[in-house]
Formats: sequence, C-alpha cells, structure tokens
Amino acid sequence: MAAPTAPTAPVVTTAGVAKSFGATSVLSDITVDVPTGITGLLGPNGAGKTTLLSMILGIEGRDAGSMAVLGHDPATAGPEIRARIGYSPEHHHLPEDVQAADLVRHLAQLHGLPFAASTERASDALWLVGLGEERFRPIGTMSTGQRQRVKLASAIAHDPALVLLDEPTDGLDPVQRDAMLELIHRIGTEYGISILLSSHLLEEVERICGHVVIIADGTVRRAGNLDEMRGARAGVVVELDDHHEAVVERLRSVGMAVDCEGSRLFVNGGEAQPRDPFVVHDAVRDAVAECQAGLRLLSDQTLSLEDVFLQGADPR
Repeated sequence: MAAPTAPTAPVVTTAGVAKSFGATSVLSDITVDVPTGITGLLGPNGAGKTTLLSMILGIEGRDAGSMAVLGHDPATAGPEIRARIGYSPEHHHLPEDVQAADLVRHLAQLHGLPFAASTERASDALWLVGLGEERFRPIGTMSTGQRQRVKLASAIAHDPALVLLDEPTDGLDPVQRDAMLELIHRIGTEYGISILLSSHLLEEVERICGHVVIIADGTVRRAGNLDEMRGARAGVVVELDDHHEAVVERLRSVGMAVDCEGSRLFVNGGEAQPRDPFVVHDAVRDAVAECQAGLRLLSDQTLSLEDVFLQGADPR
C-alpha cells in the first residue's frame, strides 16, 4: 500500500496582517492560507485586494501581523520571493516603443535569468500565450487583449512557483475573456504554477478557480475550497409532474420547509438536516411515493458563488 501523500504547504500564509495609509485603514486582520492551485481573490471595490498583492510581492510593508510567501517573509526576503513569483498588474501602462519580446526578456532578466535563457524563455512564453507571430511588434501597436497576453507572458517567462494576476481580463470583450480564462486555467493546471487571481467578476472566478478568498472591511470573510462552499447542502430541488399540493402538505407535516416556484419545490430539512444530510431525500422519496406523484427531478440545492460572496461580504 502506498504511503499517504504529505499535504502541500500553502503558497501564502497570513495571520493578523494589517495595513493603513495615513489615517485610512485598508486591511485590519487578514488571516488566511492560500493553497497551491488556482485561487480567486474577491472583494468589493476598495477592499484592499491590490494592496494585499503588493504586500505579497514585498513592495508594500505591513503594519502588523505575519506573512509567509513560499516559505519566506516578504518583508525581509523580497528579492528571493520575487525571483519565484510572477506578477501581472491591473494597469496597461507598457512601454509602447518596445517590442513584446524585448520587454518579456528584460523582465525575465530582472527575475534572475541570464540573457540567453531569458531570450529563449521570452519567446516560449509569448508563443504559449498566442503571440508567437507578433512577438517582435512594438507594444504600442497592440490591442488591449494582446497587451494582457504580454503581461501574462512576462509573469510566467521565468518559470515561477506562484503568479499573481490583478484583473487579467480587464478591457477584454467576451470572446477575448473566454480565451484568457482558458489560458490561465491551462497554465495553472498543466504547468503546475499556483495562481492567485484578483477579480471583481464572480463568473470568471467560478469558472477556473478551485479555491476562493473573500475580503471585505479589511478582514477575510470567507476562504476555502469553492466546491465545498457551494456544495454545502441547502436542501434539494424537486420537480413534479402532478400532485404538488399533496406532496407539499406531506413534506410540511414531517417538519420540512418547502418553498414553491411553479412546478419546482425547494425543500430544506431545517434543524434536522445537519444531523442527517439525507433526511430531506428520504422525506421527498416517501412523500412522492405516498402521493403517487410523478417525479421529474431531484437534485441537491447548492449555493452559487454569488451567494457565497454575499454571505462573505455581508456577514449579517
């Protein structure tokens, strides 16, 4: 029998991290472990997502708390951490008269690669993001979508262990956004690079991220595996062909909470459900059989990422 695999250490660990700018408190208590894989960083505008990314990079210092990035403290080991991290900023301010290949090569050199290796890796990264044919074009002649790809190539050219992406689909149309998300997912899954994706678009985080961190009011409101957050049993959805009223009456008589929307019933077990996660399924089965109703659909009712986000952003 194979030995169990040891758990992988988080790529980022924070405890009680706080940051203020003058009298304005941006982050007050950021305590979270960011695992390997693709993690979405969500929060309302002004929640401090970009500030947190800057602290992970070691660009901004913290006022309180502790932080470890790839096992190092960014406050004292900034150069070591930045050599193993890639970063794609939100802004599009790139040197317009510089060729894409030259910019990516230069940034790879700043991360510690020698000239020859950085030249080769820049070419490889630009081919990977779909700009192989355009790699010698001046950046000023490129579209917003192409500039986003140049930034992504710059972030991965030196083969980092962790990539920070700040709004990587900003300014893209729906087709370009889909292509960029597919590319990010491929990099994070096929190449084993952990990604922390900061975004205000719930749909794109839901599509490609395995974990999520939600910050609001300077603290971490929710964090964890996205499927577990959405999959917490909130009851079941039942769709019937007939005998709706009889089934509802039967379910309510055994303590089920039932909401009706057309032919669909949303059934929750209330206090009994946490003790027995299948109590609702059993009750629906019995009610449908006793009422001789036609059952068309029975499925778990799960939370959407929007539900998770709203719960995290507003704990009330």
